[in-house]
Amino acid sequence: MKQEITLKKQHSGFAFFKQIASIVKSKFEKDAVSKSIKKTAITIVSILLFLGLWHLGSKALYNKEAAYRIEKALVEQGQAAADAEMACIASGESRCQPNTLPSPTQVWASFMSLIADHHLIQAKKDAFNLKMESTNAKLIAQGKKAIVYTGRASFIDIVLTSIKTVFAGFLLALIIAVPIGVIIGLSPSLRSAFNWFIQIFKPVSPVVWYLLVFMIVKTLYIGASSDNAFVISFVSVGLCAMWATLVNTAMGVSSVDKDYINVAKVLKLGTFQKVFKVILPSSLPLIFTGLRITLSVAWMVLIAIELLAQSPGLGLFVWEEFQNGANDSNAKIIVAMFVIGIIGFLLDRLMLTIQQMVSFNKNEGI
Repeated sequence: MKQEITLKKQHSGFAFFKQIASIVKSKFEKDAVSKSIKKTAITIVSILLFLGLWHLGSKALYNKEAAYRIEKALVEQGQAAADAEMACIASGESRCQPNTLPSPTQVWASFMSLIADHHLIQAKKDAFNLKMESTNAKLIAQGKKAIVYTGRASFIDIVLTSIKTVFAGFLLALIIAVPIGVIIGLSPSLRSAFNWFIQIFKPVSPVVWYLLVFMIVKTLYIGASSDNAFVISFVSVGLCAMWATLVNTAMGVSSVDKDYINVAKVLKLGTFQKVFKVILPSSLPLIFTGLRITLSVAWMVLIAIELLAQSPGLGLFVWEEFQNGANDSNAKIIVAMFVIGIIGFLLDRLMLTIQQMVSFNKNEGI
């Protein structure tokens, strides 16, 4: 009986602590949900505030340009011309609208038109491929090239071309910068020898890198019928963006804890074993920091380089819309701006996720 009472007391004690733990857990969960809701609400409010200020700003600029055009017509041609200009602007005709900062609704309408245009072009491409299917099969059987669709690229195709170019440039930067960074990081003498080279070429403008690459690639591809705009673009992007990875890799390798190096010596690891089992794992946080910066820089400079190289990407799209001067060109430029920013953010998050998967450093980053 005494043992039974003792067990009941112990059971009662466990139930009490379990109840306390449940209350504490519930409180923490409620706090987490509350913080998440608060964070989401703040984000939504800031977005709405941004859209509101944007709308008011675009409306003010629209009214200012409209007033200027009416006043100009009044001064130069008289009251009748001013009334006609005012009526034309009020009618909403595209030819009469002031060409200024578009409103959020105009940008959204342009985005939807670009998506609809993509579906239209994709349907034409699919119809062309279906029509040429038998002909291309015969050409391929004869060892000849298939006939491909050469019509106008859609906005989605343009975005995919830019992403392909930036990843090719990033891969080139990684292949060049990481091995060189490891080599010069292992030797203080080599760091001193290469320091002047890095300090001189690191701040060089992407335009200058483009011109240098153009000189070399143009000569290498001389007489070739293939378009070398893609090659020029991704090589220029890679050379312009690789310096952050090179510097961070060298810094990460040179700052590896000496105790790790001593352990490698005690275990009598070879040079390659020491590099791949000790030095690189210890250097990963700094290497990935450099890679994240490299990818961000590559995406930023890509726009200017695509414009110069006439590569069919977002850079050329923005420039052509600016030159076009159509009523919806400004809205399409803003669409491209948002797409560039969102893709840049997603690329950074991708690199951060990979870093957390392969590195001991699990910091969230910013």
